[in-house]
Amino acid sequence: MQEDTGISFLGALFNGLIWLVQNIAGAFYNFGYAVTHPQLWLDWSDKTSIMRFVYYGGSKEFFFVVFTLFLILTAIGIYKRQIMWGMVRGLEGFANGIGRFFAWAGLLMVIQQIIIVFMQRIFARPDMSFGLGIALEKDISWFAEELKLYNALVVCLCVSYTFVQGGHVRVDLIYSGVSFRAKRVIDMVGSLIFMMPAAVLTWMYGWFFLWRHLIVPKPSASDSLERLVMKARALRWNGETIGFSPNGFNGYFLFKILLVTFAAIVFVHAIAFFYRSMLEFIEGQGSENKYLDKDTLGEGEEAYEGAH
Repeated sequence: MQEDTGISFLGALFNGLIWLVQNIAGAFYNFGYAVTHPQLWLDWSDKTSIMRFVYYGGSKEFFFVVFTLFLILTAIGIYKRQIMWGMVRGLEGFANGIGRFFAWAGLLMVIQQIIIVFMQRIFARPDMSFGLGIALEKDISWFAEELKLYNALVVCLCVSYTFVQGGHVRVDLIYSGVSFRAKRVIDMVGSLIFMMPAAVLTWMYGWFFLWRHLIVPKPSASDSLERLVMKARALRWNGETIGFSPNGFNGYFLFKILLVTFAAIVFVHAIAFFYRSMLEFIEGQGSENKYLDKDTLGEGEEAYEGAH
């Protein structure tokens, strides 16, 4: 009985490996076909192209294209470490650039809240208008609910920037007491086992969640490509515009876009973190924080920086 169980396990493992190799090999064909036939999924004047885009964005085929690209870049980086360092610097630079730009949404949120308080309490106005020519004129409750969007911009688009800067809260049980290379192993395992799968799951759920609030008939993650193409006959845009209050903010589909963007940014930075941890493990403690672009408050503020 135990022997039969062992044989069944080995058979299942062998079949799983074959399935993995087949999908990795198929990724080259799928990527080449998508690049050479962009009109099939980027020509949004054709409704079937929209449905193909919806399908492939959350599909197994797209996952294995990204996974195979990650394997290729990793192999190249191991062969030539300077290339991997270049990828680390590029990805961390991207995270820092996006984060530093959208961090200003926090200032906009504060300024807009102050204006709302003045308009309501001092001028007793029920609405506000911004802009020259064709102005944006909305009820004050619309602008009050829009503050959630600024907060979402900071949370979703500054997440990897905060990671690069070491600003996330970390619960440390054993990390600080282990050796430098052991820390790097923990970081590599964490990026592969926790960061990447969490980002992939968020993307898979968020992708169809987004499109179900943009178009009808509503697509489903269980729909095959053929079924989605059939649904394309009745496709029309139907962006979510229902607010929580009668005159409140009505662009809630933007939060679904931010959810998907958040997942993509976390996944990309998980790659950067894995590469940095691998390189620091290989090169030793002398390479710790190599090329790391961390913000500083300036000379004389070291004590404050280490306390927040």
